[in-house]
Amino acid sequence: MNQAQDRQVLSVSQLNRKAKQLLETHLPLIWLEGEISNFARPSSGHWYLTLKDQSAQVRGAMFRNRNQMLRFNPNNGDKVLVRARVSLYEGRGDYQLIIEHMQPAGAGDLQAQFDALKNKLFQQGLMADERKRPLPEKIERIGIITSPTGAAVKDVLTVLERRSPSTRALILPCQVQGDAAAPQLIEAINIANRHQCCDVLLLTRGGGSLEDLWAFNNEALAYAIVNSEIPIVSAVGHEVDFTIADFVADLRAATPSAAAEILSQDREALQQQLLGNAILLGQACQRKVQTEKLRLQQLQRRLRHPGQTLEQQAQQLDNLELRLQQAWQRQCTGLKHRQEQLLLRLSQQHPQERFAPLRDRLLAHKKQLDLLIKNRMERRELALHTQMEKLNALSPLAVLQRGFSITRNENGNILKRATDSKTGDAISVQLNDGTLDCRVEACHTSE
Repeated sequence: MNQAQDRQVLSVSQLNRKAKQLLETHLPLIWLEGEISNFARPSSGHWYLTLKDQSAQVRGAMFRNRNQMLRFNPNNGDKVLVRARVSLYEGRGDYQLIIEHMQPAGAGDLQAQFDALKNKLFQQGLMADERKRPLPEKIERIGIITSPTGAAVKDVLTVLERRSPSTRALILPCQVQGDAAAPQLIEAINIANRHQCCDVLLLTRGGGSLEDLWAFNNEALAYAIVNSEIPIVSAVGHEVDFTIADFVADLRAATPSAAAEILSQDREALQQQLLGNAILLGQACQRKVQTEKLRLQQLQRRLRHPGQTLEQQAQQLDNLELRLQQAWQRQCTGLKHRQEQLLLRLSQQHPQERFAPLRDRLLAHKKQLDLLIKNRMERRELALHTQMEKLNALSPLAVLQRGFSITRNENGNILKRATDSKTGDAISVQLNDGTLDCRVEACHTSE
């Protein structure tokens, strides 16, 4: 009976949890090679698979935050090398791998070759910044060394057409993948240097695995890039891809489109900035007028009948109008000054004959803007005077000028009904030009 009480009884969940903790704390990260089978991609984005060899297999899981960083798409039958930690799925008691990294089997040898060549060229100083040539300030001809049918050349040409249609693009076609790719890339660089047919060379292709990009990790190609008299920009693969060509090139761009952005002159940028300033100016004017209009409405609501208060409000209105005009003038002067500075920068940075049409358009926009400002100010001044006339029309003094009068008793209270006084009361009648002291002879009330 005592032995039964001392016995520790575990539930199945507790057992699985202890086994999981034991596996995860006593086994470090491991590298494992095998063939993928039972590969599944549920809607959650996580991957589930079985990794096997000739005589054994083990379940594995690779969660979405990890598999999104892979640069290849695994499938059943692929041989892969994975880095994983050993764990246990408590719900079923299954021993499994939690995969943190995956790469095709054999990629490790390529990576070792890549690292060895990179270290060799680094020791020779070929990757030093001081060795690399600066890009020309004015680029009119770009030699594009790539596949003529790939997506990279289309992206580059699209960006050049949008940003700098006058820039000439010369495509030097060659393979960008396979055993024949590296010799063709080297020959394209040599041809461009012999004929001096461009101001800068762009060495580019789309993304891919380490094997797909291996032609750009060629040692002879690296020396051809270094010995080129024409500056070379490398844009191979995606932003996360790096090749030997990227390290020895005079400039590395993250993507083909980014390289085209760097090499093209954005002549529309200043024009868009000027147009943006014009829009901001109009919006600022509208906000300023709307603000002053709201302030004017607030002043109208605070208006009182006595003439002294009306005069004070009129004076405040005049001050607001003066301040509005001064603020408007300062803002217009500042924006016009900035506009003149941008025009000066535009004329200094670009040839006169290429920007003559833009200058004419700018002058036309300026005239339209000045006319718009003038018309809007006239409309606002007319509206302001109209509001002042309405305020004067509501003044009690204006009512007196039309022949009406205000009658008060001895205490100064305004009489609104005949029954508010009685016979013999002293009253005062305020007219437009003075006051009459009177006495009530009789009171007559209407029905």
